[in-house]
Amino acid sequence: MPISLRSLRYIVSAADLGTVTAAARKLGISQPAISGAISEMEAQLGTQIFIRHHARGITLTAAGARFVHEARQLLKHAADFEKSAATMGTSIAGEITVGCFGTLATRYMPSLLSAFAHHHPTITVRLEEGNQQEIVEGLLSGRMEIAIAYAYALPPEITGDTLVELPPYLLVGAGHSLAGQRRISLKQVANEPFILLDLPHSREYFMNLFSICGVEPVVFYRSKSYELIRGLVGHGRGYTIHNALPGTSITYDGSLVAARPIVEKLPSVRVTSLRLRNQIMRPAVKAFAEFLPGAFAPGGLF
Repeated sequence: MPISLRSLRYIVSAADLGTVTAAARKLGISQPAISGAISEMEAQLGTQIFIRHHARGITLTAAGARFVHEARQLLKHAADFEKSAATMGTSIAGEITVGCFGTLATRYMPSLLSAFAHHHPTITVRLEEGNQQEIVEGLLSGRMEIAIAYAYALPPEITGDTLVELPPYLLVGAGHSLAGQRRISLKQVANEPFILLDLPHSREYFMNLFSICGVEPVVFYRSKSYELIRGLVGHGRGYTIHNALPGTSITYDGSLVAARPIVEKLPSVRVTSLRLRNQIMRPAVKAFAEFLPGAFAPGGLF
């Protein structure tokens, strides 16, 4: 029995939303239509795609996760084919889903998306932000086809190309006694309040910097929002460390910060274009991947 794209669309939507009810509402169809598509597909495959939880929705089995990942890619290729047929002989077209680490998105994506749209006006980019763990999960699940994130905590299924290396900088308020120095040692601020960007893997990177210097930081605040952290620094509530420096020293609430290189020799982070190792990139995704190195090269967008 041939597999229909409509059935795949129903199943992927149910997987994304976690309930048949939510998927039916989003697609504007009846719940039995989705339940029937799932049951027919499971019978055809001879394996279970979803685990049903009474009154708590559905979750994917291991086989179901693999099936949904492949289905998602097939649906994207089908959408590309439709748009390509409509614009035959003109240009690459389609929609791509790009993941980006939150602080990198704030710093780089406005310029990137604007410049890419200028070069490829028929490609639509859907952006998903997240921390490193969420980016990895998005790539593995197929929700994201390419991502801009850091080159750490990567499973073997994911590979990438380095776009730029970013050294760590120490941020203090503009009125801090050390703000006038060209460089600051972590030992100079060892007893001052440290404000930690508390995200998976990011926190380990920052704490390792202190360990390398033999310094025990006084963690005073923790936040998942870097703009909140910059504001606290601007108001003299402590210092922080950051790699992807914003293009301005003005914080969201109007206070001022100063970014200074760190005296100690510390590891940089590698901003990387990530993708699944064995995934064949669609033409629109490949166009975005090929656009990135020039954007991050000296004399590029940044």
